[in-house]
Amino acid sequence: MIKVAINGINGKMGKVLSNAVRNQDDMELVCGFDIYDDGTNGCPVYQAPSDCSHKVDVVIDFSHPALFEGLLEYGLATKTPLVIATTGLSHEQKERMVEVSKEIAVFHSANMSLGVNLLIDLVKQAAQVLYGNFDIEIIEKHHNQKIDAPSGTALMIADEIADALDDSMQYVYDRHSVRKKRETVEIGIHAVRGGTIVGEHEVLFAGKDEMISVTHTATSKEIFATGGIRAARFLAGKQNGYYSMKDVISNQ
Repeated sequence: MIKVAINGINGKMGKVLSNAVRNQDDMELVCGFDIYDDGTNGCPVYQAPSDCSHKVDVVIDFSHPALFEGLLEYGLATKTPLVIATTGLSHEQKERMVEVSKEIAVFHSANMSLGVNLLIDLVKQAAQVLYGNFDIEIIEKHHNQKIDAPSGTALMIADEIADALDDSMQYVYDRHSVRKKRETVEIGIHAVRGGTIVGEHEVLFAGKDEMISVTHTATSKEIFATGGIRAARFLAGKQNGYYSMKDVISNQ
């Protein structure tokens, strides 16, 4: 039985994830971490990971970048594997996460959806074929309560495309302050916020007289919980190392 703790258990995503963990035959929800506890979780909820007295096999994190350092310190102190799904992490925080992975197992993905990660593989291949003749634009849409923009997923897609092209790509966010023609090396990134949109990511390749669009649409947060559970199952028992959804997909 894999013993699980959830960081951010009382957030919107934490609630979905906790219900999903309870439905797994091979997992037990031992506790959670959150500054707020409504008493409905059926397990202890600690305000900070450092307050936890339970031993768990893995922590799944869907919280906030402000709580990131405390979680890393908990993981190091207890040698507990961490699944990091929080978005909006700074460059320094990501570097710190890689350093920590030399001592404990760390899984990181800005998007836990299997579909999104397959989309990334598709657009990387497309970019290698089309680059130079097609402009690349990324459009992401989310609900009006999402704080960070552009989304971590949009940036992850852009980073993977740039890496695949092995070129000094330039990210351009919207275009209201730019009064010049578009350059080939640009990747345009645009954020839309409205209503209750769970999440949509489109990668548009626009060429002369033709366009190719690859889109992923999430209609429920449960797909991210499913990905988080798959990652936790993959990570449990590992001693150290830095992992991503690519590793999970390759082990299917």
